[in-house]
Amino acid sequence: MASDDLHSTMEQVGDRFDLGEYEIDAYLTVLEHGQLTASQIADRTDIPQPRVYDTVRSLSDRGLVELRESRPMKVIAVDPDEAFSGVQSSLIEMVSELEARYTAPARDTEAVSLVKSRSTILRYFADVIEAAEYELALSLTPDLLGRFEEELSDAIDEGVSVELLVTPASEIPDPDEYDYLKVATTARARRGITTPVVAVADGEYSIYATQDALRDDKDRYGVIFNRSALGFLVSGFFGTVLWTTAEQTLAADGENRPFPRRYASIRRCVKELQELSGDFYAAIEGRDIETGSSRVVKGKVVGFSFEGGERVAGMTVEAEEGEVTVGGQVAALEDIEAHEIRIGRNSPPEF
Repeated sequence: MASDDLHSTMEQVGDRFDLGEYEIDAYLTVLEHGQLTASQIADRTDIPQPRVYDTVRSLSDRGLVELRESRPMKVIAVDPDEAFSGVQSSLIEMVSELEARYTAPARDTEAVSLVKSRSTILRYFADVIEAAEYELALSLTPDLLGRFEEELSDAIDEGVSVELLVTPASEIPDPDEYDYLKVATTARARRGITTPVVAVADGEYSIYATQDALRDDKDRYGVIFNRSALGFLVSGFFGTVLWTTAEQTLAADGENRPFPRRYASIRRCVKELQELSGDFYAAIEGRDIETGSSRVVKGKVVGFSFEGGERVAGMTVEAEEGEVTVGGQVAALEDIEAHEIRIGRNSPPEF
């Protein structure tokens, strides 16, 4: 479609749908009754009597009603399928042409962004899920689980570790009938619509929104941490507040994932390794908590710690320089704040 043709089509479509409040009221009322006089339209709507004639003639000009010049004049509804047949095909063609011209805006310029639109929030959820290379933490409603089922299944097939929380628990698919291991490494259920919806990819790229933000048109917000170190706020909230208070484990398969494994969350790493037997070797990239400088530590894992249930985790690695303690984001008591952890069976994996 040429540029001039597209512009003309958009004008035609806009003119057909550019209806004022009076026109909408009159049109819906005539549709409901099939045929009315101008006085009857005024009686059934809030349209002032002097404005009725201008209103129905505007509808007639758009081909939405017919006017029968009798006494009194009758306003007759046109079958919507006929009235909108032309604009329907034009609209489909126009959307196709607009889509061909569409250039997706860059969404990675801001470290933190607020979004209001439900469709935008859902688009970011899809983006975060797709961006995960090795670790994904999710809090989803049953509806969102169905919406992103294929994407999550693809992530599992690609070796991504998926920690999935589904809420409210009263509405989740029955674990006897639904295969949660197709979409998650570990899946749990939590009560309450107060649980927010969350997605965190590799401990960084994340989104946080309330369930209300996806359910109604009220003034709600979603918060995006766009590949930012601040994403650990959402990751930490998910791990310490949401995940640890889930009442029901739906499915878990921590044994069958191959080594080497990668983790953004030390809590998830320690949780998985404590449930396995044998020796483990770690390669940890992070920063020294005293100097702030980048630091890489490699060696045999010689100890784990879990405090406050699953809320605070740590590990000890026997490195060349001696035993080194490792904590998660904003660690203070350990030697290193871990940003990425790689675990192998026979030797420390390479970065």
